[in-house]
Amino acid sequence: MSQTNSIIDDLKVVCQCKNIKKGLFRKLIDNGERSIDCLRRETGAGSGDCGGKRCSDRIKAMLKVAS
Repeated sequence: MSQTNSIIDDLKVVCQCKNIKKGLFRKLIDNGERSIDCLRRETGAGSGDCGGKRCSDRIKAMLKVAS
């Protein structure tokens, strides 16, 4: 992936309720976070109106790719 595409990808919203972008999750995963619970605690994802129904699958997919 080119640097431009990576930057654009990082700006995609993963958690719509809290407006949390993919880049933040990627940074935490790159720094060793490997559990959805830790990512939720660190970012606040899953604590919005939907309770994680919209973002959980996206976060799990990012963790799967990283493992």
